[in-house]
Amino acid sequence: MASSHGRGLVHLAAALDQPSAYDARPYTEAARLAERGGLDFLTLDDTFAHPGLDALDVLTQIASATGRIGLVPTATTPHRDPFHARAAVATLDRVSRGRAGWWIDAPTTDHHLVAMSAASPGSAGSGIRNAGFPGTPFSVQEPSVVPRPPHGHPVRVVDATDGPARRTAARYADVALVRAASAAQAAAVRDELRSLAAEFGRGPDEPRILAGLLVDLGGGEHAAAPGHGGGGPRQTAQGPLYRGGPVDLAELIATWHGEGIVDGFHLTPAEPLRDLERLVNGTVALLQHRGLFRTFYPGSTLREHLGLGRPATQCAGTGRAS
Repeated sequence: MASSHGRGLVHLAAALDQPSAYDARPYTEAARLAERGGLDFLTLDDTFAHPGLDALDVLTQIASATGRIGLVPTATTPHRDPFHARAAVATLDRVSRGRAGWWIDAPTTDHHLVAMSAASPGSAGSGIRNAGFPGTPFSVQEPSVVPRPPHGHPVRVVDATDGPARRTAARYADVALVRAASAAQAAAVRDELRSLAAEFGRGPDEPRILAGLLVDLGGGEHAAAPGHGGGGPRQTAQGPLYRGGPVDLAELIATWHGEGIVDGFHLTPAEPLRDLERLVNGTVALLQHRGLFRTFYPGSTLREHLGLGRPATQCAGTGRAS
């Protein structure tokens, strides 16, 4: 297996979406399994939830059943106005004691993103003010009712796969996701994000860059890729797909991380419970054995898991530190 060449530990996250789940119990069981494996965070998309299952509600229940793993909903769904989406995520962050993030859905304008997340909850006793959103029915004039947490705002996750989203991700995201079917493709997006981040005065390691893969660990067919044994990713209609065994997936992760292509991976199980179990008990265990992934959480917040510092407060709509 590839060496990490002195780089930090791999960051690993997984999608928690379960189209067949009709209550929070399967999500909670899966979250506990992922936490036993030491994963950085889990994501949950409202679009995959059945009627009556809201991603934020499910993750709030999971927060009380777990103690370390990060919890990241897609919180900009059509039935939530920006103020209440932001307040709901801030509440999840408070309930989970700093483990919340939010996946800010793309395409999103810079103004929308800043208004939703740059102004910290409770900053100067107010939240978003005079934040009108062109093309939307929302004009928010409400103060935040959630105090600013000591670690800063919840972690912001942006899918930077598509070109128009990359400037937004480079400027505001703590985590940028890139769906790439080859190391060269992922490296090209990484270089662009780093260059754009430098234009906005950010460091070369901001944001953390995670490759997004759909993973099918059921065995059987292998998609050959040079340098990754018998299980490298290939492009499909659903995005880059890895199909193979846990060992080859560990090799892929170790290689891309060791070569500095990405900081880690966001993995979406093709078969939610089966593939998450094989990921944790197979791939993660192999990476831990090689010293490439944590065996315990040294901190308690998602920012600590990702090695992110406390962000500066920003004024909504300006991007200006306050």
